[in-house]
Amino acid sequence: MPPRRRTDPAQGRTALRAALDALDAGATPPRPDLAAAVRFTLEELAARHPGGSVEVRVPPFAAVQVVAGPKHTRGTPPAVVETDAVTWLELATGRLAFDDARGSGRVRASGERADLGRLLPVTGPGA
Repeated sequence: MPPRRRTDPAQGRTALRAALDALDAGATPPRPDLAAAVRFTLEELAARHPGGSVEVRVPPFAAVQVVAGPKHTRGTPPAVVETDAVTWLELATGRLAFDDARGSGRVRASGERADLGRLLPVTGPGA
């Protein structure tokens, strides 16, 4: 069963467009748009790739567990991917490749299943 959505998809798409527009203009997206866009795209990832073997963290906004496989219940999961909000939005929309982000240090990924490259993007670059 996919995780319950906390972000209304229409509001999430609107926030994502606003955040991407701000980034395109060279500005920092307003925090409410950034937060809603991150939550929405993480929920999209979890809906498309349900499971509990990889934890994707975008502090301070949200974290989800994805990818079928062994599920952890306590402590640090066997695979963790962590990044900042702007990098996550670039990954989620296909503006940035996972391998490029990982290679440049913008993504920290550990564990056997931590390569999200085949799972991204979750939405188009124009949102």
